[in-house]
Amino acid sequence: MKSQTITQKLANPTRFMALSGRLLPVVSALAAAVIGYGLYLAFFNSPVDYQQGETVRIMYIHVPSAWLAMAGYAMVAMSGFGLLVFRHPLADVSAKAAVPIGAAFTFLALVTGSLWGKPMWGTYWAWDARMTSVLILFFLYLGLMALRNSMEDEALAGKLTAVLALVGVVMLPIIKFSVDWWNTLHQPSTGLGSTLDPSMRIPLYWMAGGFTLMFFAMHLKGMRNEILRRRVKALRMSQVERAQAGGSDTIAAPAE
Repeated sequence: MKSQTITQKLANPTRFMALSGRLLPVVSALAAAVIGYGLYLAFFNSPVDYQQGETVRIMYIHVPSAWLAMAGYAMVAMSGFGLLVFRHPLADVSAKAAVPIGAAFTFLALVTGSLWGKPMWGTYWAWDARMTSVLILFFLYLGLMALRNSMEDEALAGKLTAVLALVGVVMLPIIKFSVDWWNTLHQPSTGLGSTLDPSMRIPLYWMAGGFTLMFFAMHLKGMRNEILRRRVKALRMSQVERAQAGGSDTIAAPAE
């Protein structure tokens, strides 16, 4: 008998619920510990920048948030691809769970970027190529949520949002390379901090790792909630159908 891949094994919602139930507490605790240590390093063991002063500490929130804004959208697009091409049973669940989380991190990236920009540029917002493209990404997230919520047919909504997500993936390289393609106010991409001094790079590594673990934990929780919601909806529909069938039988029964 041909062995199944891990994605095939997890295609069973019951099996996924069992595995995610064991993983979620571990990942959540690990995320809290890593972020806690990262914050300690960022605020108490990281030097003040000679140009930016204390405001450089915004970087430890802004950079991981921006990274997860794009990574979250990539996950939505890959899940949409899995739905449209491979018909994976949990692909739409994954996409739906990832969208609001990605939107939250994109919003956090925009807010922290604005707060960081005020002392550096003298304004909270400039129609800079990087900032504007990230704002468009945020609107894409909102559009995905609005499209899904506007439709009663969940299967059709899943397919249409998957198509929109795949079309919108073009924004990711634009965001990534916007500082190289155009003359912008935004500094070059920090990435994982390879150009930073180790005293700043190491806390950034910890914060990026902690935020990634937090995203993973939130995504697992979101998928579990969505599976449970669909099970409850299916159960209610089944009960309604049985009640309607019972009513029809009673009406159709001949009078004695």
